[in-house]
Amino acid sequence: MRCDNCGKHEAAIHLTQIENDQMTTRHLCEGCAAAKGLETGVGGAGSGPLADFLAQMGKTGATGTAAPAGACPGCGLTLADFKRTGRLGCSRCWSTFDGSLRGLLRKLHGGTQHVGKVYLPPDPTEMDRTARAVSLRRSLQRAVDEEDFERAAALRDQIRRLEAVE
Repeated sequence: MRCDNCGKHEAAIHLTQIENDQMTTRHLCEGCAAAKGLETGVGGAGSGPLADFLAQMGKTGATGTAAPAGACPGCGLTLADFKRTGRLGCSRCWSTFDGSLRGLLRKLHGGTQHVGKVYLPPDPTEMDRTARAVSLRRSLQRAVDEEDFERAAALRDQIRRLEAVE
């Protein structure tokens, strides 16, 4: 696909914008994207929100849980490489950089344990309904804390329907 702007080079950036409820998609080559102030990410492995966050961590010196700067035995990635790129090299990196990753996840997500939604089959068992009720009550509490009372009412109704089935 050719660049929508110059028509000479292959498009490398596919930019989708929504303005005034109208979605437009433009296909740009790297040169035209750079001229418009867009980062191409090609050759700039340090771009992206995670890389920026990691760079800020390094500047503030707030990494009290930093792991030793050793390389991953699986892929050879170092902690400095991870901080620069924001990407892990292999599955062994998780155990190699465990201390740093836990601290990073705690800062990014507020915890190191996933407590997200759970799949419920169409005919849930008692245990599934209990897990769903616990999840809904947790969401209800968050909605009340955020003073999102419309959502809280919807969640309350879901809990009542779920408990009525029991």
